[in-house]
Amino acid sequence: MSELGGVFIVLFIALVGFFVFLYFVPVGLWITAIFSNVRVSLIQLVTMRIRKVPPSLIVQSLITATKAGLNLTADDLETHYLAGGRVPSIIKALISADKANIQLSFKQAAAIDLAGRDVFEAVQISVNPRVINTPSVAGVAQDGIQLIAKARVTVRVNISQLVGGAGEETILARVGEGIVTSIGSSVSHKEVLEHPDKISRLVLQKGLDAGTAYQILSIDIADVDVGANIGAKLQIDQATADLKVAEAKAEERRAMAVAVEQEMKAKAQEARAKVIEAEAQVPQALAEAFRSGNLGIMDYYRMQNMKADTDMRDSIANSGKDNKKL
Repeated sequence: MSELGGVFIVLFIALVGFFVFLYFVPVGLWITAIFSNVRVSLIQLVTMRIRKVPPSLIVQSLITATKAGLNLTADDLETHYLAGGRVPSIIKALISADKANIQLSFKQAAAIDLAGRDVFEAVQISVNPRVINTPSVAGVAQDGIQLIAKARVTVRVNISQLVGGAGEETILARVGEGIVTSIGSSVSHKEVLEHPDKISRLVLQKGLDAGTAYQILSIDIADVDVGANIGAKLQIDQATADLKVAEAKAEERRAMAVAVEQEMKAKAQEARAKVIEAEAQVPQALAEAFRSGNLGIMDYYRMQNMKADTDMRDSIANSGKDNKKL
């Protein structure tokens, strides 16, 4: 019984060892590669497993590339995988580019993939151009009328500038800037409404796709709406501001006039005070003149008669003026 148990243990160990051997030495995958005319050695497959590279992924990708007529090696694909790239996406992109007669090397595809872009999608957009809808862009014509435009930009990927080139956001920003400039250069908003294709021509002439990962094929104005009368609004705002300035200046002049009036009143009151003060000193002066003998009784009477005569004349003159008014 013990001998039988020992045999089972040996068989179990042998079976486990066999599966471990097949895991590290994928003989079946190597045979498949040979029959598919793919040059990969058994040692390469073992070293892939040791480096934690899935041999099936590399071999299947090599088989696909070889059948499509691409000249790739296992080292190229393994290096790209270890760098964090997506090997199947690279293979599909290279095959699509080759069928569409697009110049795309393995190094370019690997660089695009490692840069975080979908190289297969880029090839698809290069073959089948993509339409980008811009948001509403507002511009003001020279007559002060605001126009709100929407455009459709047809772009194609520029493979040679996909690494390091600007993306869709730059395209949209440049197109929006071009639309605003085109509307602003129009003398009247009616010109833009009558010929919206004028905007497209002017924008396309600016070469907006320079330095980007896309090539602009066409810019089509999808919609143009009339917005607010910005010119009239600005004039109203300017008139309101001028009115406030005029009111402020008028208030300043009124305040100055009131200040001058108050100053004149103060001066008049001061003069009256001085007169009253002088009149109060007259009796004192007369008394002093009497005491010093410089003024006699007859002199005083004559002075009083002159004063009475002056008051009578003033009364007669004032009554004559009142009769003329009546």
